[in-house]
Amino acid sequence: MTDPLRSEKDLHVVQVSLQELEEVLMRIVGGLDIHRQQVTFDWVDLDSGEARRGRITPADRVGFRKWLGQFDGEVEVVLEGCTGWRFIVEECAAAGAKVHVADPAEVAGRRSSKRRAKTDPIDARQLRQLLERGEVPESWIPPKVVLEVRERVRLYLDLLEDKQAWQHRIHATLFQHGVPKVDGKLVAGGRAEQGRDDPDLSDAGRDAVDTALRIIAALDADLTRIRAELIAFGQRHPGPRELAHEYGLGALLATAVWEELGDTRRFSASRQAVRHAGLDISVYDSDGKQRGRPTLTRQGPPALRWALYEGAVHAHKPTSPDHAYYTRLARRAGSGRARLAVARKLARGCHHRLRALGDQAWVELPS
Repeated sequence: MTDPLRSEKDLHVVQVSLQELEEVLMRIVGGLDIHRQQVTFDWVDLDSGEARRGRITPADRVGFRKWLGQFDGEVEVVLEGCTGWRFIVEECAAAGAKVHVADPAEVAGRRSSKRRAKTDPIDARQLRQLLERGEVPESWIPPKVVLEVRERVRLYLDLLEDKQAWQHRIHATLFQHGVPKVDGKLVAGGRAEQGRDDPDLSDAGRDAVDTALRIIAALDADLTRIRAELIAFGQRHPGPRELAHEYGLGALLATAVWEELGDTRRFSASRQAVRHAGLDISVYDSDGKQRGRPTLTRQGPPALRWALYEGAVHAHKPTSPDHAYYTRLARRAGSGRARLAVARKLARGCHHRLRALGDQAWVELPS
């Protein structure tokens, strides 16, 4: 008769052995330095000592997939979290290779302070050496649902920025011709009849205004569509729905905070969430002497700062739980700094909410 305790013990031994075998197989480690034209690689077999360096061109899925095929998934690589990391990570996951995404700022901080050559092969080698020593400053690798929403949020902000640029161009054109100021709401809504029909506006100026209005109308159509998609997602997904309990964060802003802030369980304290947003204060102070004025670091995702600041704007309303706090700070330091302080509070609150929600915050909803 089989002893159940013995069977469980044997099963545990088999599981441990499989893990050890996997670690043995993953003895090929490499660093990847990504650029638009090529991916520079530096890998070494820790058992045989074989090492290879070179470039993968072109830097696309097909080229990288072909290069990765030589390892049959028995490789562990690291790359910086700069533009282009997504397809590298997805191809490694599909091939069964282990991949790490390093924080670019942390990697740069670990370089020698001495003035030495900095080339793509050297960068790839440094990443590989960090992986060998187990010192990779890991970045969070978002699931696909987050990446897809992130693309839409950032597209929305890019279109919004373009629209504002064309609005400013209309105002500048009218001012250049001495046309009386047009209501900003009319320009924002894609209408500037008061200005374009002014007799003092030249034909070229009128053509510039008409062109800008047509572009604004096209941008508005895409903005309306993308905004509706993001709001619908934020109303359905448990992550943004939880963040929407923070005063000032509707479905749109909550969705932006959710996808940009990411899994807050990687932060040991809420102040790290504030630092991730780039809302912390940078001060240079040495031997009691301060150089320059304290400023925002702005080293986090711009979309996250935008969403938190837009949410903090509502703190001036009497119904806001931070109204007294905002009013007190605004009276002493101005409304801008008061909003930044409330934005930091929002970042901390969102940190705790996502941390408490756990894995439920990152589930993929059925389409």
